[in-house]
Amino acid sequence: MATNAAYENRKISNILVAIDGSEHSFKAAEYALELAKLYGSKLFAVTVTYIPTQDKLTQKQVIGKGLVEDESAGTKDSETWFDNFVQNAASMGVELKPELINSTRPVDYVILEFAEEQNVDLIVVGTKGRTGFKKLLLGSTATSVVTYAHCPVLVVK
Repeated sequence: MATNAAYENRKISNILVAIDGSEHSFKAAEYALELAKLYGSKLFAVTVTYIPTQDKLTQKQVIGKGLVEDESAGTKDSETWFDNFVQNAASMGVELKPELINSTRPVDYVILEFAEEQNVDLIVVGTKGRTGFKKLLLGSTATSVVTYAHCPVLVVK
């Protein structure tokens, strides 16, 4: 077991917050912003948009048209929210780096990879995302991030 001195020397220099446009992710973002201010940390605010491969896209377009427009509308909403978030961070003196990532890989994988590449010391996620499964205590992306992250993860309810 580590001593308190080991934890006292640990610096939280880089914080990542995953934002998907859900209420829970916005609460997580507010919490992450406060922590970044408190610790003088750089804050990465990441939104990952899953882009299906061509085969999957063709199949989904047959099932229901409008899927592609919905994803791009989600990206526009995220950009608007990011603009406000950037202004709040600046007014609080927090260095914020917003990232909008489009990927054909699973969202949780992209978040974890980004966190490792940026040497993130703490990941902040909301309990549930946009999937809408009300009975789940913890969303599948949050569960995966908690399970596989290389650093501590704070889950905000």
